[in-house]
Amino acid sequence: MNVSRLLVAAAMALPLAAAAQLERHDAPPIVEGKDVIWVPTPDHAVDRMLALARVGPQDLVVDLGSGDGRIPIVAAKRYGARGLGIEFSPDLVAVSRRNARAEGVADRARFVQADFFEADFRDATVVTLYLLPSLNVKLRPKLLDMKPGTRVVSHVFRMGDWEPDETLKVGASELFLWRVPAKVDGRWRVTAAGGARFELALEQRFQQLSGRALVSGGSFPLRAAQLSGDEIRFAYADARGLQQTFAGRVAGPRMASTDGAWSAVRAAAN
Repeated sequence: MNVSRLLVAAAMALPLAAAAQLERHDAPPIVEGKDVIWVPTPDHAVDRMLALARVGPQDLVVDLGSGDGRIPIVAAKRYGARGLGIEFSPDLVAVSRRNARAEGVADRARFVQADFFEADFRDATVVTLYLLPSLNVKLRPKLLDMKPGTRVVSHVFRMGDWEPDETLKVGASELFLWRVPAKVDGRWRVTAAGGARFELALEQRFQQLSGRALVSGGSFPLRAAQLSGDEIRFAYADARGLQQTFAGRVAGPRMASTDGAWSAVRAAAN
């Protein structure tokens, strides 16, 4: 049984799927944190969350509000990943550590007693959640500051107006996947094949992109602009009506194609 924590004061706001899940659970144990309780995530949902995030041996999976430790343990045992559970209740941390030893993964699934709003989990490549939307939105700035491409998976609850990249129905529940987008909003100076140069003006809202290519005095709206983690794609039709297409990766103040066909640097702010 995996456990994550939900606000006591907002318990009546649980969607029907989560409320029904609580009713089906026989005598669910209650452990109160500083202002929350914990409720179970179904076993099949745990596995599907990790599969949706495409977890592998190279990953560090951090579960926020890890309860009895099921997600980090399954991540370590079934997917070969490293797992870290951040849990406010010291009693549940002790249970998690015993469970990890019993499953033979204590060397790869660790648990710490901490407030996840204050904890440092910036090294995670996957973050898992089962928290109310209000907590998800409160965590959102911290998640958006993580390394581009970090996968965030939530059971049942969304992330405010940050739309998920993928949604998966699991029984009566839904799972949501986000990939932390690179920060690309602003002006970029692009050098394309043959030394051609132009400016790129990007507008970003989470992973949604729009903008214009400023080429030789002309301004051309971007087409099919996409951002997924650190991967970026965009195109525009030039003055002759020919479509120019670009795909590459973002690395801080630079972006470039993998084949060297084009590159860009962030323009200095005026």
